[in-house]
Amino acid sequence: MPHCAYHRQVNTTRHHALTLLLCRDADAKARDTRTLDTTTDPGAAEIIAEPSGIPGRPAQPLLVAHTRLKQRSMGSRLGRATLLHALAHIELNAIDLALDICWRFHGLPEDFYRDWLGVAREEALHFELLRDHLATLGFAYGDFPAHDGLWQMAQRTRHDLLARLALVPRTLEARGLDASPPVKAKLVAAGDLRAGEILDIILRDEIGHVAIGNRWYRWLCAQRGVDPHSTYADMAARHDAPRPRGPFNLEARRAAGFDETELAALANIAA
Repeated sequence: MPHCAYHRQVNTTRHHALTLLLCRDADAKARDTRTLDTTTDPGAAEIIAEPSGIPGRPAQPLLVAHTRLKQRSMGSRLGRATLLHALAHIELNAIDLALDICWRFHGLPEDFYRDWLGVAREEALHFELLRDHLATLGFAYGDFPAHDGLWQMAQRTRHDLLARLALVPRTLEARGLDASPPVKAKLVAAGDLRAGEILDIILRDEIGHVAIGNRWYRWLCAQRGVDPHSTYADMAARHDAPRPRGPFNLEARRAAGFDETELAALANIAA
């Protein structure tokens, strides 16, 4: 299985992140991301020209509109495999999102890049756990169609870091905090205890990932002298972010750094 080939000799982690983002082999992308050294020089100040081919994608799965994806019963092996495949696809996209935020935005504190490279490494682990468990059911990543919603938001926010932080970790990835418990319950009820264990690992790590998004969002709001709450509402409207849908995992969101004003607004939506 080939490793992702670096397009040139580089020493900074931001260049390495871009190389991995361009990789079209999902297994190699995950494996090589797991080995990223987050302690080396990120090359924070360098402006890197955007190449074509972002993000690198394997030939499969076929990407379709989310409305074309079939819902299947958790009582069948095929139904569980379909759900696990969808989760693996989300995690592969999450690798790309963390790598993209590292190379794309320059001039930030070194801890910014180290935080997101650490996120990429954990997302790679999540992908591998789900991929390997999917194999025990007789399927592989790429066997089912998938949708491209996460990356579409990355495209919309590629020119504004504040919008990226507001709408990817704090919106789309935060939805995973809400979705994880009911998804776990379905899989465990169907007898898939290993899937439940994997989702526990993912939820634990995703709380940390959303917390990183919250921390850097508030830091950048302070740098720009803007109010985090009104700015979030503006960004969500400007970039057509999906409206939050309950029920909300308020405990996990609180642990991930959402403040009481934000949680109260969600509670009003759920009421």
